[in-house]
Amino acid sequence: MKKIGWLAATMLLLMGLLMACSSEDANSKGSSEGTTKEKVKEEHVTLLWYLIGTPQKDIDQVMEKVNEYTKEKINATIDLRMLDWGEFNDRMQVITTSGDAYDIAFTSSWANNYALNARRGAFVALNDLMDQYGQEMKQLIDPAFLEGAQIDGKLYAVPTNKEVGQQAVLSFNHELVKKHNLDISQVNSLEDLEPLLAVIKEKESGVTPIATFDTYLPFDSILQEEMPFAFRLDGNTDEVVNKYEEAETMKALKTMHDYYKKGYIRPDAATSTDSWPLETPNWFVRKELYQPYAESIWSRAAGYEIVTRPLHQPYVFNNSVTGSMQAISATSKNPEKAMMFLNLLNSDPYLRNLLDKGIEGVHYEENADGTIKDLSARVERYNMPSFALGNQLILKLYEDDPADKWEAFAAFNASAIQSPALGFYFDSNPVRTEIAAISNVTSEFAPALLKGAVDPEQYIPAFNKKLYEAGMQKVLDEIQRQYDAWKANQ
Repeated sequence: MKKIGWLAATMLLLMGLLMACSSEDANSKGSSEGTTKEKVKEEHVTLLWYLIGTPQKDIDQVMEKVNEYTKEKINATIDLRMLDWGEFNDRMQVITTSGDAYDIAFTSSWANNYALNARRGAFVALNDLMDQYGQEMKQLIDPAFLEGAQIDGKLYAVPTNKEVGQQAVLSFNHELVKKHNLDISQVNSLEDLEPLLAVIKEKESGVTPIATFDTYLPFDSILQEEMPFAFRLDGNTDEVVNKYEEAETMKALKTMHDYYKKGYIRPDAATSTDSWPLETPNWFVRKELYQPYAESIWSRAAGYEIVTRPLHQPYVFNNSVTGSMQAISATSKNPEKAMMFLNLLNSDPYLRNLLDKGIEGVHYEENADGTIKDLSARVERYNMPSFALGNQLILKLYEDDPADKWEAFAAFNASAIQSPALGFYFDSNPVRTEIAAISNVTSEFAPALLKGAVDPEQYIPAFNKKLYEAGMQKVLDEIQRQYDAWKANQ
């Protein structure tokens, strides 16, 4: 018994020593991290930030206020350079390939390609930087963004916290719905539109029933949306397919072509570049990507009421989690400070609203209840691309916004279904020659097919023949090989 007691006492002593050492290590680590942050803050730097969007007349005035605040908070000033929508992608390609130094840039699945630049080494991996300098924003950003945007286990840009799911909806001109007493409550698919389109075609001579859009197809597409490579959302979801060989595709395209023949779609749909501006009420139905209360935004822009019907539940795709992001350049000399700024931008309501809405009293007014309304100066001189800036869920609400708008975003995100291929980013380098050839074939056939302008029963066989001649099978095999390897590590 004495021997057992002696052993127990010895074990307790050792455990106490280990716990003390562990506590000392933790305190030392915490102290070290605090010291590192303070050391980074001590040095004043200017961060060069490239952002997509039309340069605003009052940007210098706003950035003066921004820099007063960021200098106080993190001892940094921001050199913001906005590149217009049409030039951003090309300019960023030149900046990246030439190795020009910058600190932060907008990146996405559709501009300044996120996955491609990450794999090329153009962006800094952010996992450790975010843990050390971005803890506040990490707690606010939906985990689906942070997990789904990782490439080979690493995050290379900070996603904008907004709607995480992607949901295609049919949007209707409600003035016409009411005028003709149409019931849209039963519209759940493309096929359900037929009787409504017939009424509009017969009774509204100055209105095109369908504002030109590409057919909705139930797949998670690899690379660009119109390209053939995709994963099914139902059934065998682990097999990469040519979606132009799938039965669902033929069915949808036949419906669109039927509508085209009946005059519900413009004759020049395949070639027209008309964007169908909302403020021109010459349309009945269009397809859009949804976010909670999008109807309010669209109705405000249109000047008349727009209502919607969903085509499917929201899905979390790679394209939706990487639709708006900020990356830190591999050429940045101050990645720690850049992360401190992104953390502030995505967690500090004052800074986020200042960059987005402008200066209170100049560009907007705040009401007694905390909501805001734009002043003419903002409408005319300061209209930033809100979705491209950062965390939207800490923005002030407009006076006509629903009070539960951000709660609705949280509920929408919680309802979103993860695509089976979420987090799989295809490396196209092994088959880039074939993909270039397939892209050319797709550009020849897809626009007319997706907009209903040609008969799919005639065009799809010819399309697929050319796709396989261009190397389709080789690309499918490579995608499948990479996907299987990725899936095995999940």
